[in-house]
Formats: sequence, structure tokens, C-alpha cells
Amino acid sequence: MAPGRGDTDLLLHQVAQSIIRSGYRPAGTAQINTERPDAGPCDMDVLVLPTGPTLRISQSLGREARGCRLDPEALESAVGLVQARLPESDCLIVNKFGKHEADGRGFRTVIGEALAIELPVLVGLNALNAEAFMEFCGGLAKRIEPDAHDLERWLFSSIASKRDVAC
Repeated sequence: MAPGRGDTDLLLHQVAQSIIRSGYRPAGTAQINTERPDAGPCDMDVLVLPTGPTLRISQSLGREARGCRLDPEALESAVGLVQARLPESDCLIVNKFGKHEADGRGFRTVIGEALAIELPVLVGLNALNAEAFMEFCGGLAKRIEPDAHDLERWLFSSIASKRDVAC
């Protein structure tokens, strides 16, 4: 959980790119927000890791709309692409445990599958869904400060530990 609006998205995108540059194969999503001063809040896209595609997961509901802009169909498309990549991946990065995950949908099953095959899992979180995430994790989650170096160190170490066990 990073403090500012959109900070978690930027941080996880940076970490994902660092992991990829280091030769690892993350599965998951990194969110990219594009501000839209002409149409209200930002557009939300996710890069399906490691190489795409990039999918628009927000709907344009108009400048004055206040409801949820998430396009559930687009999110589920991203989930399917990520799920298919899990077996060949070194870790899972999920941009956010959001309302859909809190309600039992979205990336929730993929997170469980990744843990079942012992992949390290890095998940972005906001305060709104923190309680549901902690309940889902059943005490297994470890909080890491929202710092790129700390997150990368944890991921590199976790991937290396998994590889040591698999040898």
C-alpha cells in the first residue's frame, strides 16, 4: 500500500520492469493510468506481464459519473491471460486486490493457484479492501514497505529460494 493516489500502480509497474530486466518471468498485471482532464477520472489499463497485451479495464461513463468504472469483462480477460501464464512464471504480481477480489472474483483464484504452485506473490492493496485481503490470506501475508528496492529484494530472494528448493 503506497500512500498517494496511483502510487501503488507506479511502484508495482517499476518493480515488474526491474524483474523482467533481470531475466525473470513474472505473470500478472501492472496498471497504467492515463489522466483524462476532458472526461473525468483517468483511464485504467493493465499490462499483462511480462510482454502484454495492454488491456483497457475502465469504462468511460462520462465526466460527472461517480460509480465504479471498472469493466468487469476486460478484467476477466486479463485474469484469463495471467492464469494461462502461471506455469511458466517465476512469480505473480497483481496490481490490486480490489473490490472484485474482495467479493471472490477477479484475481482471487489466480492468487490461490500461484500460492499452490509455490510462486512468490506480490499484491497491491488499498485500505478499502485491506480487511478482505487479510481474511483471504488467513495470516499468510507479509507487509512490505512501499519501496521499490525492498519489494525487488523480497521478490529476488523469494524466487531464488523457490529455485533452490526445486533443484
